Amino acid sequence: MRNINNDLTLKRNYLSKYRFLISEYEQVKRKEHPQFRFAKDFYLAHDTDPSFLKYYNRFKQSGNDLDLLPGKRGPKYSKRRPDPTEEQQVLDLRERGCNKFEIADQLKRKANTFTPSPSGVYNILRRYNKNRLTTADKEIKRKIIKERMGQLGHIDCHHLSKSVIRGQNRKLYILCVLDDHSRLAWAQIMEDITALTTMFTAMHCMQALKREFGIQFEEIIADNGPEFGPSTSARKKDHPFERMLMETGIKRRYMQPYRPQTNGKVERFWRTIKEDLIEDTDFDSLEELEDELLKYLVYYNWERPHQGINGKKPIDMASLTTKNNH
Repeated sequence: MRNINNDLTLKRNYLSKYRFLISEYEQVKRKEHPQFRFAKDFYLAHDTDPSFLKYYNRFKQSGNDLDLLPGKRGPKYSKRRPDPTEEQQVLDLRERGCNKFEIADQLKRKANTFTPSPSGVYNILRRYNKNRLTTADKEIKRKIIKERMGQLGHIDCHHLSKSVIRGQNRKLYILCVLDDHSRLAWAQIMEDITALTTMFTAMHCMQALKREFGIQFEEIIADNGPEFGPSTSARKKDHPFERMLMETGIKRRYMQPYRPQTNGKVERFWRTIKEDLIEDTDFDSLEELEDELLKYLVYYNWERPHQGINGKKPIDMASLTTKNNH
């Protein structure tokens, strides 16, 4: 009974908050609000974000208060990924010169359970590097991959939406460490982005990569944010992240300002995890988010083919490295 009462109280509070926000927002739209001139001022003052519009528009279309409540949704990646044998059907048709529309049509005619849309076919082709890259493009991509695991690691922090936990409005971040050669990655949720928290989280991720895959980094590249180091070289030894790298014998590499592509591999990881795990998804608690992130890392490292390494899975690259070393 206590849980039911808690749910009802949460629902009432949520609806009350949104009714108030809608009234204020519509005044802003009519340019009648005594305080806010622009919608961005309204978002900032109420500590919300433009995702408010999704619920507002849904409510205006239906007139139903329940449409103001966020629906429970789960991660998309585990449901939408076809099995490898189904993906092979797409690749076989591609080898015969079929485009994405022809492939989708032929698979539909087979009357089996695997009937992807043209965009779904394109996503499969893209994952296997079969969409539009020329031989020259592939050669360029191959050359920028480091020759062995641990030669270079990429690290970055990503800000999550404040509403990623249902019924809460809080700042959360993900830190990721990714190996350049294999694309093996480990990530962890952070509740703040201070230098000390960043250092400990980075250390935990690097320890996980070493424990699971034997990766010992020689160099790490990070952006120039304050969580990763000071702007002056004289104070590096006093910064937690810089000091951790010094103590573990890892060389720090710096990014050229305004050149995020220097750290492009981890930036691509953010895009992937956003599409697969975070976008259009909310979680009941921080513990559920952490659990789903761990499940996704298992999927990403052991099961997901990676376009940047010619359709191999990251774990395959680790296996190849082990064989070559022997």
